[in-house]
Amino acid sequence: MRALIAMLKHETNSFSPLVTDLKRFKEWTLLYDKQIVERLFETNSPTAGYLKLLDELRIPTETPVAAEAMPSGPVDDESFWQLKEKIIERLKGVNLCLLDLHGAMITQSSLDAEGFFLKEIRQLYPDLPIAVSLDFHANVSPDMVEAANIICGYHTYPHVDMKETGLRAGRILMNTLSGKVNPVMSLGQIPILPHTLKQGTDDEPFKSLMKLCRSRESLDGVIDISLFGGFPLSDTPDTGPSVIVITNNDPDLANILRDEIVTAAWEVREQMIYRPDPRDKLLKKAAELKKTTLLLDHCDNCGSGGTQDVMTVIREVIKYSLKNVAVAAVCDPTAVHLMQVAGIDQIITVDLGGKTDMALVGLKGKPLTLTGRVKALTTGRWTLGGPMYSGITINMGPTAVFECGELEIIVTSHHIEPWDKGIFIACGINPELKRYLLLKSRIHHRSSFSSLTRNELLLDGEGVTSSDYSQFPFQHLRTPLYPLTEDGQSVSNQGGGVSQSFEKPP
Repeated sequence: MRALIAMLKHETNSFSPLVTDLKRFKEWTLLYDKQIVERLFETNSPTAGYLKLLDELRIPTETPVAAEAMPSGPVDDESFWQLKEKIIERLKGVNLCLLDLHGAMITQSSLDAEGFFLKEIRQLYPDLPIAVSLDFHANVSPDMVEAANIICGYHTYPHVDMKETGLRAGRILMNTLSGKVNPVMSLGQIPILPHTLKQGTDDEPFKSLMKLCRSRESLDGVIDISLFGGFPLSDTPDTGPSVIVITNNDPDLANILRDEIVTAAWEVREQMIYRPDPRDKLLKKAAELKKTTLLLDHCDNCGSGGTQDVMTVIREVIKYSLKNVAVAAVCDPTAVHLMQVAGIDQIITVDLGGKTDMALVGLKGKPLTLTGRVKALTTGRWTLGGPMYSGITINMGPTAVFECGELEIIVTSHHIEPWDKGIFIACGINPELKRYLLLKSRIHHRSSFSSLTRNELLLDGEGVTSSDYSQFPFQHLRTPLYPLTEDGQSVSNQGGGVSQSFEKPP
């Protein structure tokens, strides 16, 4: 027996101006063959779960490619084609296939890149057993479910169970091959467009929905249940939450549980909608807080495709004279270069950020002119301590720390969401000594920063990861989709919850 393990992942923001090509994959993860085992075996990733399982079973493994790019605009067709072909050309002669995918990838010519990819594999190899791990933010399509034998998704957001998810999917596939189970998958798509800020699995409503899924997994005949929050900024007909129920040769039970979970999610749809507080109100509140406080510039989160150079919230923090602030991070390679030329301890004036226009949401880049001291210069390389993505080496590109007034701003050359305290430590900043940590993040930061503080304020700024859906020119969403109608206007009630369902035959 011989197996293939491969990773091809991207969360696509349909409205992001950031180009997704091979260069962008190289900035995060692009590994081949032996590099994959050497670099990923000890990490918290689905690929590591697959590698561990097959190593324990002593099954020889092909590892053609592991590719992941930070969220951004649609993947260019040439890059997608090159990466998928490296996987497909190595499938000949293998007995099983384990794939680490995201589930919300869009390319220039496909709104469902994973479905397209899996269908191609299935057409070439009709009898090949295929297991797939998907991100919690996957927009799961019927084509994905039809082509795969097993699909398992993360149970957590922040995603701290990635390796565990790979192990789950792999073990179910091995039990299938040994004849212990005959898995049947049923997909329910939930007609809601939730806000990402309301998808945390430690918060309601997903906390209780996940608890429901775990309780139903204890029933006889149930193999696995994956609830997905979906990624709302991927403009596709499959965008939104969904659930996959896997039973042991019992399609009726799978459909019953699918419909139960879809209905439960529909009943709490109001809790999936984020309603902001005014930014000035929150900044006044921040000035009164004594404990370390996280200021979340969530509308410019590169972990969801943001440009990471919108200066709106930083400008407001300066206006309100907040003191002892560390910022992670502004992506501005031009500013980093100017600081490198000037050198450490030099006082310079820079037009920071605002280098990127966001045409699809009608925003132009607005730099912020600041005078300050170049406090530090680094290579931008460090290793995540976890728990999310633990063991992965980060490459922020050449990086600087710019000290201006009460702010210390980390300025990077590559995009990186600050979900780990290590981003400050790697730049010589002790986050525990800061009164405010301004993060361009949404929820992922909690896995690391909750040990420091749970005090956080959501500051609505500008950018392509805003929760104001009225500014996004959606074209491909299915309708009806709560809280949107066909003309995109908010409604208070969309009627009963009806799932878009797909059952994979035994």
